[in-house]
Amino acid sequence: MEILSLKAIQREAVGNGPSRVLRREGKVPAILYGPKTEAMKLTIDKLDLEPIFKSGSVAQKVLKLEIEGLNDKRNVMVKEMQRHPVSQQLLHMDLYEVSMGTKLKVMVPVVVTGKCVGVEMGGMLQIIRRELEVLSLPDQIPDNITIDITDLDIGDSFHVQDLQLEGDVEIPADVNFTILTILATKAEEEAVEGEEDEEMAEGAEAEATEEPAAE
Repeated sequence: MEILSLKAIQREAVGNGPSRVLRREGKVPAILYGPKTEAMKLTIDKLDLEPIFKSGSVAQKVLKLEIEGLNDKRNVMVKEMQRHPVSQQLLHMDLYEVSMGTKLKVMVPVVVTGKCVGVEMGGMLQIIRRELEVLSLPDQIPDNITIDITDLDIGDSFHVQDLQLEGDVEIPADVNFTILTILATKAEEEAVEGEEDEEMAEGAEAEATEEPAAE
């Protein structure tokens, strides 16, 4: 797993006014914290964030944070990003310092692959969980969880216990919940119901035409 670098500088000014000034200058206010880390206010240049955003899902990335004036580099992950509801401008970032030897709970996206038998027969794929919570070391967090749906037929489901995860990755789930299922379409359900009604009618007609047994 590639660990990308990120630079930051410490800041003293807080509040909406100073934060707006930073954003106009192409910078993002941030805060660093962790279980053994005293909260530290930071400023990050937007240009330094571009390669991180281009690398894929930010939530699963471990970053090597270098803070100006400090000699050490810290392993961090993006805990939260606040964006403007209309412009989607990045307003603030929360960085969480992690220990590379301690497992974390993170959300990982679900990706499906394969040509589904049930869908080819007219069924519909319903993805119930588009993200799954995993427990993993920071440098082993998967980019996604891939599920091959090739052999699933109409009415089949894929549950969390059906997953085969690579490496030291766990799903901390107490319930064997459904991740996705292949549903029958309404037209197919009506066709099946029609066939059942027809069979019942044929059965009733056959019974009615049977001759009574001789005494």
